[in-house]
Amino acid sequence: MTSFELVHERLIELARLSSPLARAFADAGFSLYAVGGSVRDAVLGMAPGDGFEIDYTTNARPDDIVRLMKPLCTSLWEQGRAYGTIGGFLRATGIKVEITTFRSEAYVDHSRKPSVEWGDSLETDVSRRDFTMNALALDVIAIESATPDVQTLFDFHHGYADLHQGVLRTPTDPEILFSDDPLRMMRAARFASRLALSIDPSIERAATKMAEKLTKVSAERIRNELDLLLVTDQPSAGLDFIVRTGLADTFFPELAKLQLEQDPIHQHKDVLKHTWAVVDKTSPRLVLRLAALFHDIGKPNTRAITQEGVTFRFHEVVGAKMTRKRMVALKYPQEMVDDVSMLVELHLRFHTYKMGWSDKAVRRYVRDAGHLLDELNELTRCDCTTRNVRKAAVLASRMDELEIRIAELREQEDLSRLRPALDGVAVMEFLKIGPSRAVGEALDLLMEIRLDEGEISTQEAQVRLREWWEERAH
Repeated sequence: MTSFELVHERLIELARLSSPLARAFADAGFSLYAVGGSVRDAVLGMAPGDGFEIDYTTNARPDDIVRLMKPLCTSLWEQGRAYGTIGGFLRATGIKVEITTFRSEAYVDHSRKPSVEWGDSLETDVSRRDFTMNALALDVIAIESATPDVQTLFDFHHGYADLHQGVLRTPTDPEILFSDDPLRMMRAARFASRLALSIDPSIERAATKMAEKLTKVSAERIRNELDLLLVTDQPSAGLDFIVRTGLADTFFPELAKLQLEQDPIHQHKDVLKHTWAVVDKTSPRLVLRLAALFHDIGKPNTRAITQEGVTFRFHEVVGAKMTRKRMVALKYPQEMVDDVSMLVELHLRFHTYKMGWSDKAVRRYVRDAGHLLDELNELTRCDCTTRNVRKAAVLASRMDELEIRIAELREQEDLSRLRPALDGVAVMEFLKIGPSRAVGEALDLLMEIRLDEGEISTQEAQVRLREWWEERAH
């Protein structure tokens, strides 16, 4: 089977998934085309992943779309109705679908929302789409019954060729398209990383010229696009694009500042390039990738040149505070802000135990990492990007030793329950005191004993607590 025949088979399968909608729209006298990611991925031979959905465009207006979708879907949502978009889940397959009326749209004045005009032309509709590869349209009504002289795949802007040549281009002038929706400049970064595409120079020129327009876009939309970029196979390609063009300056100005100039006497590596390397090395889990992206942002603010060379004292503490502030501005959920900030603050903790891993050191490391232990261990490993083979081997060996020590201690005790032998109520009952600072001090004492010595019995805890209490009274 030729490559073209394989593509055709994948497109037929996409059409089969669309059959209930295709029949309903055809019977009502409307057109229906699958567009965007589902067609693009079918052409590339990519299997549907988690969250697979199909986008369609049609000459039907929103009221007609709702009428035709309602019997075929388990639920409908109409939040995008003002923009001509109706969504739902197909009853027959469970697939998420969104159908949009042919349209054109543009941001006007200083609005964060586009104005919308309905259209009646497929070619006009796909011409306003972000990139040529997403301007491919599949006639799902015609394809199953197609004869050789019936066109089913519409490619007005050579998106098929661009996909196979590995180039990201826009169907029309990128400045016009980016003016319509400035977030498309961020989408260029994501697609370049996800599909390993080179970005056409006209896109980069336009993004550089128009970066400031990204301020029209809400923080939530920017954050969502950044998240999608970060979980691609090689985020660095897209991240470097948003820094080069100045896009990052509008929502994450700390990134560009990582391009530290090398001191002519105390040579040191570019922190931005190091950051890209760390991000690419980590697993594509969002919290971990965010921590890799943020882990060194405190360095520019703590950089100093001393007799020992370039130093970044306490950059992890400063960086954690900066991380929290930036993530809050980007409207991240509080739990994610807390987790990423904690990983940034702890990412150097491993290096404080240069003399080996005592039981106390292991317990304290595990206690401080909490539910982020696996993420912290991976971030620590990936943070080693040195080209010095001997140094890299030493760091890897020390990390192996730590993980072995954690496993050994886990066989002896429950490291997930690193708590004092007595809780606050038991402390107050034993010492016959009420809530006070002394209770906190007592719990701190018992926690230190737990970290130093491991688990002790309730009786032993009471003996130690009594000794401490009597000494404190003197």
